[in-house]
Amino acid sequence: MTGDSEDPNDEEQYHLAVGPDDVADSVLLPGNPERVEKVVADWDDYEVTGQHREYRTATGTHDGTPISVTSTGIGSPSAAIAVEELARVGVDTLLRVGSCGSIQPEASVGDLVITTGAVRQEGTSKEYVREDYPATADHRVVSALVAAAEELGYDYHLGVTCSTDSFYAGQSRPGFDGFEARDSDAKIDELRQAGVVNFEMEAASILTLASIYGLRAGAVCTVYANRETGEFRTEGERKATKCASLAVTYLQRMDEAVEEADADGWHAGLSIER
Repeated sequence: MTGDSEDPNDEEQYHLAVGPDDVADSVLLPGNPERVEKVVADWDDYEVTGQHREYRTATGTHDGTPISVTSTGIGSPSAAIAVEELARVGVDTLLRVGSCGSIQPEASVGDLVITTGAVRQEGTSKEYVREDYPATADHRVVSALVAAAEELGYDYHLGVTCSTDSFYAGQSRPGFDGFEARDSDAKIDELRQAGVVNFEMEAASILTLASIYGLRAGAVCTVYANRETGEFRTEGERKATKCASLAVTYLQRMDEAVEEADADGWHAGLSIER
């Protein structure tokens, strides 16, 4: 075994520049650092607690519930770093929020996609565990996201997401000068026929790492592009962030209900009425 070359600072994390007192138990994970300000706009209060490279963290409360947000940058490699370092400072719940491209006609621009599981068409999670290990969302997080979307009156779709390492070739889009990746059309057709709802670039790694580490995680994205209809609009960006923020409140209520009932875990028979 090689020598330990980790950052000697046990408190502040090397990439995220946060320590255990800088984050809540539940963290939203947008990609774009600029989206952090849009996330916290719906909170009761907040303060920025970390800023380094693409990683920006803010912590506050939403509906009286402690909550944090950390941007991850684009793609699974940087998202995995965020998961690793947030786990090290005690976070137990991770909710990916962002935008996506739909490959099903019914998932319209402006709708939400709540991920139940993900196709691991990215390389990061494969460096952690065998390729047939499933990337699944925690059932409590999915339930909380659905409850939040229902309360907010948002149109949403439940289903499987495909996470890729490439916005262009990996999602069967033409590259520069019309370049098309090998079997591009066949790949997207196969995913569509299998019922996969959307493309994005982080969910599979976040879900896989969370499962490995015993954390709970999920993902909700707003549809910006519908690959079936050819429509593209940056519409409803804050729907995903509002849904995820409210879901954190629901998760706290779910945890309280489990404790009050002395149950082994959350189930649909436990009330979380607001």
